[in-house]
Amino acid sequence: MVNENESIESAIRRFRRKVQREGIMKDVRKHSVYYKPGEKRRMKEAQARKRMRRRLRRKYGFEF
Repeated sequence: MVNENESIESAIRRFRRKVQREGIMKDVRKHSVYYKPGEKRRMKEAQARKRMRRRLRRKYGFEF
């Protein structure tokens, strides 16, 4: 809903912020492609390794 005395541009900006905050586009991208169960598992493991490397880098500096 566009409020009174609100420009279309500001309404669009408000809409985009709300969509981004709620993660709608992320969900749409996730469901746009079918991944095999094994492929999902490999991607999930790769993300876990990436998170762990990032945590170690933050904790110990740039040694790893």
